[in-house]
Amino acid sequence: MAEQEKNPAEEILESPVADEQVVDAAAEAADAAELPDAQTLAQELETVTSEMDELRDQLLRTQADFMNVRRRAEQDVEKAHKFGVEKFANEMLPVVDSLERAVEAFDKEDAATQAIREGVELTLGMLVSGLGKFKVEPVEPQGATFDPALHQAMSLVDAPDTAPNTVVAVVQKGYTLNGRLLRPAMVMVSKS
Repeated sequence: MAEQEKNPAEEILESPVADEQVVDAAAEAADAAELPDAQTLAQELETVTSEMDELRDQLLRTQADFMNVRRRAEQDVEKAHKFGVEKFANEMLPVVDSLERAVEAFDKEDAATQAIREGVELTLGMLVSGLGKFKVEPVEPQGATFDPALHQAMSLVDAPDTAPNTVVAVVQKGYTLNGRLLRPAMVMVSKS
């Protein structure tokens, strides 16, 4: 029968004269035969490093997206708190206008309507105060320079004793909600 061919390292190990140094050398030779070469290791290291860099980049992008979503959600909640009463305030402004016109319509000298006038003034004051608690503030443009961001010009009038582009008369008050225009003031402006 044909004898199987033996690995040289196995022959050394089986030899009766092998000492520890020879055994160690043979084990190192067997391990060296199984290890990949340096070029293969360098390629594998480069591949793993590039994958790690891609994963790190994905992680950073995901964290940034999460922070952006969180920040946007916080801003949306803040805006909802600040401007949540906008529709309600818009519905209340005509009521304020009507109460102001009612106060102006009363004859201040008439004693018979004095109590009604005072009641309307108190009601108007409570309504304006309540709106003020929610940061609904009136725009007082009388005598100010015309500002298209806050005022809506209804007409131009001749006013020789005032500077050009000055608000001469207020037809309807304007209001802001937390600094944002809720309704522009309707005004008459002096000609240049």
